[in-house]
Amino acid sequence: MYDVIVVGGGPSGLMAAIAAGTEKKKVLLLEKGNKLGRKLAISGGGRCNVTNRLPIDEIVKNIPGNGRFLYSPFTVYNNEDIIAFFENLGVALKEEDHGRMFPVSNRAQDVVDAMLKELDRLKVEIRQNTPVAKLLMDDEKILGVRLRDGQEIKAGAVVVAVGGKAVPKTGSTGDGYPWAEKAGHLVTELFPTEVPLLSNETFIRSKELQGLALRDAIISVLNKKGKPIISHKMDMLFTHFGLSGPAILRCSQFVVKEMKKNGGNPVTIQIQALTEYNAESAFQLLFKLAKAEPKKALKNVWKGLTPERWLLFLMAKANIDESLTGADLSAEQARHLAKNLVGFEMTVNGTQPLEKAFVTGGGVSTKEIEPKTMASKKKNGLYFCGEILDIHGYTGGYNITSALVTGRIAGMSAAKYVGIEI
Repeated sequence: MYDVIVVGGGPSGLMAAIAAGTEKKKVLLLEKGNKLGRKLAISGGGRCNVTNRLPIDEIVKNIPGNGRFLYSPFTVYNNEDIIAFFENLGVALKEEDHGRMFPVSNRAQDVVDAMLKELDRLKVEIRQNTPVAKLLMDDEKILGVRLRDGQEIKAGAVVVAVGGKAVPKTGSTGDGYPWAEKAGHLVTELFPTEVPLLSNETFIRSKELQGLALRDAIISVLNKKGKPIISHKMDMLFTHFGLSGPAILRCSQFVVKEMKKNGGNPVTIQIQALTEYNAESAFQLLFKLAKAEPKKALKNVWKGLTPERWLLFLMAKANIDESLTGADLSAEQARHLAKNLVGFEMTVNGTQPLEKAFVTGGGVSTKEIEPKTMASKKKNGLYFCGEILDIHGYTGGYNITSALVTGRIAGMSAAKYVGIEI
């Protein structure tokens, strides 16, 4: 018999097991794979973006999927506590752009190793290659778990930290959703977020822009009235199937939601490469540059305004021949090009599947979770944390912050609950 069983050895589960172990409880951590901390080890491009140092309000803004739920948990444990936690374990951290915190060593494995060492120090029992089949419970409370091999393990409390359905190679294959439903929880519809977008535009299908990156472009998702729902100024990339890159990943969940709203119809994306201009000022700039050097080919006159491949593509759209000189440019052509440089529109018709996404949208409804303890409101002794919850943020340390904070609180609360029980 254990005090606390934690199911899942990802960021949230490791943190929950450490928190329960810190409360001097008998803790068992079960992981179905052969490795702990897989998602941590590949996060942040293998450098592990452990949290974000922005103010709490900014962090919540960067978690568009139910981020507001975290206001309450953050009063118990927050991003500054995460930083202190890792530094106390001997992992020195450094701050990079947009508040992102990384280990000074740039090695995600150092973060994983520090957590494993702490679990060892706290004498938390770990079993790998041990998949759980179901949760054991009666009408009132949780009793333990049944493993896939039929063995039953009893516990005073169970923390479910099995992740969502994104990045299945790390073991997140959606195992926990049916368990949550069995315990009486609502699991909201799952969808991919932080995921590349698909497009059927002819220039995408012909791959003519494949590999072209636009730096710091403003990407907007438009509603059916042509008004922006969301805009992000970051890098983007044209691919053989559609669009990718940081700005696109951030816009993806809004595309999914807009398609749900409009019956699955394609959604318009607007790309602004000249971010300091509007259609009129961009026109004035193009025209002035062209007329200042009337004998020069326009593609050379406008060089450097935007990547050459993008410029030539948009010039062709505006019927401006590559060899055309400034003297022959009409105002109409310049206006057409200006309009596309500040607001090129294209349609996207979906995203890559959930398995290709970085983050799962949807999950165990936060309305049925006590925010200060992560306890189930449906079943005593049951706790949820991490990506199985219906909380999803942008990449940049926000999802991992949510996972570590909810994990810490779930583990701590489960241990305290058992203390009261016994």
